[in-house]
Amino acid sequence: MEQHEDQRKLYRYYVEPQMASDLTRRTLVLVLAGGAGSRLRNLTKWRAKPAVPFGGKYRIIDFALSNCVNSGLRRIGVLTQYKSHSLIRHLQRAWSFMRPEIGEFVEIIPAQQRLRQEWYKGTADAIYQNLDIIYRHQPEYVLILGGDHIYTMDYSKMIQAHAEAGADLTVGCIEVPREEAKSFGVMSVDENFEIKSFAEKPDDPEPMPNNPDLALASMGIYVFSMTYLTKTLIDDAEDHASEHDFGKNIIPKSIESAKAIAYPFLDDHGEPAYWRDVGTLYSYWQANIELCDIEPELNLYRHDWPIWTYQSQSPPAKFAFDDDGRRGMAVDTLVAGGVIVSGAYVRHSVIFFNTKIETGTVIEDSVILPKVTIGSNCVLKRVIIDKGTYIPDGTQIGVDIEKDRERFIVTEEGIVLVTPGMLNQRLHFERDG
Repeated sequence: MEQHEDQRKLYRYYVEPQMASDLTRRTLVLVLAGGAGSRLRNLTKWRAKPAVPFGGKYRIIDFALSNCVNSGLRRIGVLTQYKSHSLIRHLQRAWSFMRPEIGEFVEIIPAQQRLRQEWYKGTADAIYQNLDIIYRHQPEYVLILGGDHIYTMDYSKMIQAHAEAGADLTVGCIEVPREEAKSFGVMSVDENFEIKSFAEKPDDPEPMPNNPDLALASMGIYVFSMTYLTKTLIDDAEDHASEHDFGKNIIPKSIESAKAIAYPFLDDHGEPAYWRDVGTLYSYWQANIELCDIEPELNLYRHDWPIWTYQSQSPPAKFAFDDDGRRGMAVDTLVAGGVIVSGAYVRHSVIFFNTKIETGTVIEDSVILPKVTIGSNCVLKRVIIDKGTYIPDGTQIGVDIEKDRERFIVTEEGIVLVTPGMLNQRLHFERDG
């Protein structure tokens, strides 16, 4: 018995990774990155949601793409549509290191009206309109992702589970509080994780059998067998009553006619893993600020799972002056390259690259995007400052919320968004993305 167990361990160690590698070579990844992200308000006025900066130096889409590369998936198409200039420019700068001569690529697929004179009607229609491009790569499996979530995940394990189950469709899922589940697709499964019901953004999400306070929510991650995906998309395109959306149409119909399974996203301890939908200003602020924790759930410092991005040629961060009342310092804060903290105090915040903070300023619990200049003797608390904004000397934001509402956007939770346009500054900074 012990000898057989040892053989099984050797099989898992040597054979299973090879199997996953073979599966990834037969998989094409399509990243849906055309969403407007309207709930992020002015942060997406001039850029698509996947292009919004995150975590001091990254863009949101970098997390999905890094997951692909780290999972051994090197054939990737990114579907763009809404205000895509800054996103396309970032992809060209950050993701051009692939080697197409050996079958690796991150290919930008803009909305082109390839089949008819209209833009994408929904997520499923975006894939349908590019079927000819998908055929060209001859995949056996297609992994479909959203480009607007923050998480780290080994997709090869999900693809392997899909193949071993002989599934037509696999949906990545995670446990979320029932109240939050109203914003997601919610499913119920049997003991074999076959999906038995699916509802998109239900008013009363179905609870999990073992915990009435939680629901099983779709992560917007799907693995399709290519044959089934083709048939399903063609049928859906011919259905004039359909909204041509995966959550609203494709998945509910697939439960009735195909083998659809759920793949739970768990960490190494069998608990729900870190995954954030940064679709609102508050959730975006919160996900950034969580990175300042001593041991954040999202570990950006893993050498075995790097997050790839475009690296601007910036000098090291600098903290100037050490005088009483004029000491440049940052505590529990992420500080990117090119930042100068000149006699200012920063606590529990995320400061993006090439930002300058002048003497006497105090910043707390804030997210400061790239190339911001903050004058002297300012007080900023629980704010998001968009790229390229100049904050004049003596400005106070986040101190008097009612006064802030007159000029800025303030969330129900008291987070204040400030952009150059709100301060009557040149809008080309916002268009820069």
